[in-house]
Amino acid sequence: MNSDLTQVAVDLARRALVLSMELSLPMLLIGLIVGVLVSLLQALTQIQEQTLSFIPKLVAVTAAMFALLPWMLTVITEYTREVFVQMRTLLAP
Repeated sequence: MNSDLTQVAVDLARRALVLSMELSLPMLLIGLIVGVLVSLLQALTQIQEQTLSFIPKLVAVTAAMFALLPWMLTVITEYTREVFVQMRTLLAP
């Protein structure tokens, strides 16, 4: 019983790490793409304003977060249900 509990804990921790990467990847990619485009624009126009690179990334990542929020909440809710089901099956007498 103890080894089953340990294996479930390891599996749930691994799944939590993978899930955190899956949820953060879209925002990171959007920030990367917008950052590259703004840097290219700055290089072409020779404008070296620091806020010009920060504000578009902030807006793009915030918009992506609001757009992806329903999907993110669904994924987190499914994981939480999975955790409670695993706990119920392991701790049931």
